[in-house]
Amino acid sequence: MSRTPIHTDLAPAAIGPYSQAVRMGDTVFLSGQIPLDPATGEIVPGDVAAQARRSFDNLKAVCEAAGGSLAQVARLGLYLTDLGDFGAVNAVMAEYFQAPYPARSTIEVSGLPKGAAFEVDAILVLG
Repeated sequence: MSRTPIHTDLAPAAIGPYSQAVRMGDTVFLSGQIPLDPATGEIVPGDVAAQARRSFDNLKAVCEAAGGSLAQVARLGLYLTDLGDFGAVNAVMAEYFQAPYPARSTIEVSGLPKGAAFEVDAILVLG
C-alpha cells in the first residue's frame, strides 16, 4: 500500500520533513497541529482555549483536504504543556466533536514547537 501525502493551504505548512497528513488505503494519519495561523505562520494570540480552537480548525482543514471530516476521526492525541488546562481543552473539543466521541489520549509535555501550549494529532478513517 502506498503513502499518499495530503496538503492544504488552509492549514499551516509543515515546519519540518513531514506531511500534514498521509493516506494509506482508507486511513489518514494526521500530523500534529499547533495553533499556527495558516496565513502568518504565527501562534494565535490568546489563552489555551484560543490555541485549541485554532489547532482544531487546522486539523479540520486537513481532514477536509483528505476528503473527510472531523466526524470520521477515530482517534485523537492531545498534548498540553499544562494539564491544568485539561478542562478548557475539553470544553473546546466539545465544540468540534459529538458523541460517539473519538478515542483519545491526553498527555502533558514539557514543551511544544514554537512555544505552543496545545497540539492535536489524529487518525481519520474514510469510507
